[in-house]
Amino acid sequence: MERRDFLMGAAGVLGATALRGRTPALEGNGNPSAPLTLFLCGDVMTGRGIDQLLARPSEPTLHESYVRDARRYVELAEEVNGPIERPVGPGYIWGDALAELERQRPDARIVNLETAVTRSSDFWRGKGINYRMHPANIGCLTAGGIGCCVLANNHVLDWGYAGLAETVPTLRRAGLETAGAGRNLTEAAAPAILEAGGRGRVVVYAFGSPTSGIPDEWAAAEERPGVHLLTDLSEATVRRIATRVTGEKRPGDVVVASIHWGGNWGYTMSADQRRFARRLVEAAAVDVVHGHSSHHPLGVEIYRGRPILYGCGDFINDYEGIRGHEEFRGDLVLAYFARLERSSGRLVRLAATPFRSRRLRLERATSGEATWLRGILDREGAALGTRVERGADETLVFYPRESGGKD
Repeated sequence: MERRDFLMGAAGVLGATALRGRTPALEGNGNPSAPLTLFLCGDVMTGRGIDQLLARPSEPTLHESYVRDARRYVELAEEVNGPIERPVGPGYIWGDALAELERQRPDARIVNLETAVTRSSDFWRGKGINYRMHPANIGCLTAGGIGCCVLANNHVLDWGYAGLAETVPTLRRAGLETAGAGRNLTEAAAPAILEAGGRGRVVVYAFGSPTSGIPDEWAAAEERPGVHLLTDLSEATVRRIATRVTGEKRPGDVVVASIHWGGNWGYTMSADQRRFARRLVEAAAVDVVHGHSSHHPLGVEIYRGRPILYGCGDFINDYEGIRGHEEFRGDLVLAYFARLERSSGRLVRLAATPFRSRRLRLERATSGEATWLRGILDREGAALGTRVERGADETLVFYPRESGGKD
């Protein structure tokens, strides 16, 4: 089942000080040889019910077959966990994740933003689900200190080409880099360059696959706006990506390939996905494969010292109160922190902090919930060569199965 079929669902605390592509909390970090830490998560969906919580909600009319008013998604959450006082502040949706981000102090923060940031009313006909956040609510992203919004997904054009034309400059004016969509193929294929506090660069390439529900007609062309769409996962595609990456990558750079692919539910990934991800590491000098589209976290592989996150799961959404697929615990989400050697890009440590969504904000997961997630990810990692243990800091830590190391 693809996402479009799932239930037909003050400028920000840091906005004034956010610097383009750089996490404000890291200003003055004086150790240039220390490993770089990346924050990575899955889908951040600030439209629809989330947008309605914020200070400047969009007009709430929806074009779904089940729900016609975006405020209904807030009501569904309230029916499960109690009332939410509105409007909420820009940092509300991040909840306990803000303290964890401050504790981890990542050098770059990368999310898959599955929402058009626009006032456009030109919804994409026949799509069924259309996510939109009012541009005046951009503070909910700057409040999280986000450095890069990946846009190569199946919601960025929900409000047409006019919506995309407003989304990209709105994000960039707020100090957020973008990758994966733009005015033409050249812009959509260009990487986001994040300056990691003066200690190096994080280069983010973003790709979308039709397997995630991206319509073919959304593909950017030289004379047409759209997303950076992969037509296939072939060796020829790997070679094209390798040419781009090796032409841009400098010594000391960390390269992230962020890919929106696959379905929403279930733990399996195709043989083509595994082969493609590995080939990006082998042939295209990619240091981190950042996969998303699944509504829940998938197993992780550590290949040649590089993390492959096949599916990070949702991170922020308005699905609370929606019934179906409870066995996957879509309310439990992970914030991934990948620590990488600056000189080589090799993985030093990969950990994930568990949260749960409650009243449309993130809370730290309970010990039992974290244990459940550990068991699932350890089970799914077995075929990928990884194991998962609880860290001393209550995170979930990923190791190669042959490794005996612990925190």
